[in-house]
Amino acid sequence: MSGGLDSQLAVRVLERAGAEMEGICFRSPFFGPEAAQKAATALGVKLHIVDFTDDAISLLENPPHGFGGAMNPCIDCHALMIRRAGEMMAELGFDFVATGEVAGQRPMSQNRQALGVVEKCSGMVGRLVRPMSAKLLAPTIPETEGKLDREMLLDISGRSRERQIALAAEFGITEYPSPAGGCKLTEEGFGRKLKDLMDHEGLGNRALVELLTVARRFRLPGGTGVLLGRDRDENAILKANARLGTLVMPVNVPGPTALLTEIKSEKDLDLAKILVCAYSRYDRLEGNIMLNLGEVARPYPREAFKEFQIC
Repeated sequence: MSGGLDSQLAVRVLERAGAEMEGICFRSPFFGPEAAQKAATALGVKLHIVDFTDDAISLLENPPHGFGGAMNPCIDCHALMIRRAGEMMAELGFDFVATGEVAGQRPMSQNRQALGVVEKCSGMVGRLVRPMSAKLLAPTIPETEGKLDREMLLDISGRSRERQIALAAEFGITEYPSPAGGCKLTEEGFGRKLKDLMDHEGLGNRALVELLTVARRFRLPGGTGVLLGRDRDENAILKANARLGTLVMPVNVPGPTALLTEIKSEKDLDLAKILVCAYSRYDRLEGNIMLNLGEVARPYPREAFKEFQIC
């Protein structure tokens, strides 16, 4: 249950078809449960939140069906999520797993072939119901057993959302996020940061993976990785993760905190200091550095930028 419009509609369609259900969503550094939590509350559905970080990292390191347009192993990710949901299904005594997928809505991960691959790889053949497009797909076991009324399921396909929007009005669903993915792995910029981490430090350190959404990132010529805080909150996060490397902070002047994951050379350390200076808020004025602090510009001597706390 992503919390998007399709997953919310799937809940109401399944209820109309006679099903009792509970929701499940997954949490990792690449996607969170917030939208699902909000939707579950509005729909009155119990929600299970499952940590998916280790699963996601294993797929990033070895995606059997490869990546999409960025660093997104969507087909394998969907299959593994459904497998995990299937394990909970058996444990809790449910009859099937359902998703809000719509046939043909996403050309790479929701075409007919991909839907079939996900069902097979998840180990849920016959127990995976897609209520939004069920009438376009083969009947599932709960339908043939009479536990789920197939006539109450839908036959939506394609990328148009007209029918979903009309159904939302019918069911009284008024709040839902835009159809953007919601997964960081589909973003090209995030994918570049992830690929850089994989190529240098690797994905074995979960804390470094979780920091991918924090700070500016640089790879210095000697190979040192630098995370540079963009604001006070990010500086605090980097300081809280000081165990992951070396902190470089300016002394006497406000500026960003830098976390160096591993210092490869003294030259890289010098370059990291320059980065800290470059991203401090100042304008050059006749030998002094003007720091814009709120609405007041205060001069600091350039020598102040030669002092750093390294820990």
